[in-house]
Amino acid sequence: MKIGQVAAEADVSVDTVRFYERRGVLPIPQRRPSGYREYPASTVERLRMARTLQHLGFTLDEIIDALHAHDSGTATCDSELWRLEAVVDRIDAKISELRRTRRTITATMSECRAGRCRFTPAPGANPAH
Repeated sequence: MKIGQVAAEADVSVDTVRFYERRGVLPIPQRRPSGYREYPASTVERLRMARTLQHLGFTLDEIIDALHAHDSGTATCDSELWRLEAVVDRIDAKISELRRTRRTITATMSECRAGRCRFTPAPGANPAH
């Protein structure tokens, strides 16, 4: 398959295919005598898997490691569970940070409603020039 066909079937851009190739998500494809890349049909499924892992919150390095474990035949649910746990830990940290940010915003809104706006200088204060 040519790169455009792979990209279309995997619902990614040609640039994404090239990027994944450079980063090691995809093996280096064979080249036709014309220089065009020639991908096996399995590349489409590999791209879809990489995108699925990305949407689950895996980093690119985690995706590469998981795919390489799969390629070597060493990947099992038990051996790969820690990757999912790492993603859950990152999600929990983001949720915690979002909650802190939400509390700050709602406190600022309450101050504004009470006439203590953080965005305007206090009466008698000298605004910065």
